[in-house]
Amino acid sequence: MASLAIPPSVTDPCARAVARGICRLFARNDIWCLSEMPLRSGRRADLMGVDPRGHVVIVEIKVSRADLLGDTKWPEYLDHCDRFYWGLAPALDRACLETEAFLPASCGVIVADGYDAEILCPAPLQPLAAARRKAEVERIARAALRRGILAADPDCLSS
Repeated sequence: MASLAIPPSVTDPCARAVARGICRLFARNDIWCLSEMPLRSGRRADLMGVDPRGHVVIVEIKVSRADLLGDTKWPEYLDHCDRFYWGLAPALDRACLETEAFLPASCGVIVADGYDAEILCPAPLQPLAAARRKAEVERIARAALRRGILAADPDCLSS
């Protein structure tokens, strides 16, 4: 089942560990997510999931300061979720997230390692329009189903 949550395409060991810790935290809180989820905008969310109330959650994982400061695409993710989190490695300095460039009032912060995660700052609920949320949840569900079938039968599309 781990292959469904964190695909082999996430090659950086630290990023895989952060994703694993966040997936464990989310699972305990009945939030189920997929990694490397393509968005309709053409971007890709590191983790995207659905909470028990049907709200869409996106987590952007950062494991280095350069990666964090160099990311200019992340505000586009806000159009695809009800809650947005930064998922950070424990050693990463989080001070820059408090600057206005990172919209601290719009983003939550999770720190994670390969075993667990902790929400340092909860993400505020910024509700999507109902039609947009429905479309995003359907896309997540279809992607999860497709990944599940392909994991069970990698050759199902070639017959």
